[in-house]
Amino acid sequence: MFGDDIVMLSRMQFGLTALYHFLFVPLTLGMTFILGIMESVYVMTGKEVYKDMVKFWGKLFGINFAMGVTTGLTLEFQFGTNWAYYSHYVGDIFGPLLAAEGWMAFFLESTFVGLFFFGWDRLSRVQHLVVTWLLAVGTSLSALWILIANGWMQYPVGAAFNYETLRMEMTSFADVFFNPVAQVKFVHTVAAGYVTGSMFVLGISSWYLLNKRDIGFARRSFSIASAFGLASVLSVIVLGDESGYTSGETQKMKLAAIEAEWDTHPAPAGFTVFGLPDQDNQKTDMALKVPYVLGLIATRSIDEDVKGLKDLREESVVRIESGMLAYDNLQKLRDGDLSAKAAFDAHKADLGYGLLLKKYTDKVTDADAVTIQKAANDTIPKVAPLFWTFRIMVACGFIMLFIFAMTFYYCATRVADQKRWLLRMAVWCIPLPWIAAETGWFVAEVGRQPWTISGVLPTHMSVSSLSAGQLWFSIGGFALFYTILLIIEMYLMLKYVRLGPSSLHTGRYCLEQQPA
Repeated sequence: MFGDDIVMLSRMQFGLTALYHFLFVPLTLGMTFILGIMESVYVMTGKEVYKDMVKFWGKLFGINFAMGVTTGLTLEFQFGTNWAYYSHYVGDIFGPLLAAEGWMAFFLESTFVGLFFFGWDRLSRVQHLVVTWLLAVGTSLSALWILIANGWMQYPVGAAFNYETLRMEMTSFADVFFNPVAQVKFVHTVAAGYVTGSMFVLGISSWYLLNKRDIGFARRSFSIASAFGLASVLSVIVLGDESGYTSGETQKMKLAAIEAEWDTHPAPAGFTVFGLPDQDNQKTDMALKVPYVLGLIATRSIDEDVKGLKDLREESVVRIESGMLAYDNLQKLRDGDLSAKAAFDAHKADLGYGLLLKKYTDKVTDADAVTIQKAANDTIPKVAPLFWTFRIMVACGFIMLFIFAMTFYYCATRVADQKRWLLRMAVWCIPLPWIAAETGWFVAEVGRQPWTISGVLPTHMSVSSLSAGQLWFSIGGFALFYTILLIIEMYLMLKYVRLGPSSLHTGRYCLEQQPA
């Protein structure tokens, strides 16, 4: 049994590196498709300005892509260094998914990145356009495998526990691949990346328009970003609703924690817009609810209940007691008593709940009522952080919807560059998609606690046998190294943004005033 400090530090290190890495991923996902749109217009119209748009925005994409690859390498290695028991326990499922991601990232994606940057003078227009779109597809496919792996951690299907090897083993690749949580997570994350790329291009183009430089270039970039961004942010909102419905079916505890829903109320449940969750007293002070909304999101009905945390906790007690029987019969099977197999099979779905007790006792089968209650309490994640980060994410989404809707409308009426208030707002709101992405990641991962694999493997059992000193040293090293990388990225991005598209062809766009 490992100390809480080792578990906490291991989680802190992985969270830190994932947070840094996810600063680069959404922009990579979004920029590839925007580049594909811009280059498609270039091939169809033959106008050099669109080619220069691809080259200029492609330069910023390349800086971000390099940083994303550098920070992403560390994450996969951490499964073996900091989460050794996790890697052993679920390696049969996780290994093939990470291998597929590596193949997509390091062969397909990286190959087309090289052709994108160095193929302008070696490929025809159409050939280079195909490369750009294959780069966009490859980037999304790379994300697909990671999100399937993460979706399986949230909702483990297509796998079963083997009592002979003491590991989870894949039983159906199709079930793992078409996991509903994974599929919703994939489209939601990719759409969020499109929003990030659109806001990035929109904000920088707005800065050019405010400063009356590179007008023709900025107008065209602004128009493409506003249209693609509006479609993308609407997709994110719709897919976010679908994610809520999926959580209502597969991750009831997470959904209840996000909504600070302590009690099961008569259907349909109301959505809590504002409140002050009090986990110690299991209530939410100053709760402001909108009737029906949560019930519609979580159940797609007005007559089904959304279970509260208290009732879900009592269900966990039952599953923990069942898990104790699974653990007891597993021990008998390991000792050669095959007559225990039927009893083990009857309770093995709850084995993970029995393992929650190992945080408090080595004698799982002898756990008393007090210990069972402690383990059941652990099945409720930290409510207040989930409650507020989710609402920050949603608020960012609706602010961006307003910006994209307004910019799209004013682009359609050809007066966008006259709305200086909107241009300023677009510049100041460039960080919003990153804030939304990071808070969304926080909700997804913290909401799964106390599990690394929901209902299967508790987090406290997943870590490697490391010392606190080793972990603090690596955390400090990663924080320093990744901060340096972030400073380098910001410096390079700002440098090339200030130089602007005119640096490609001096003065070409500065005096161009016609609308896109």
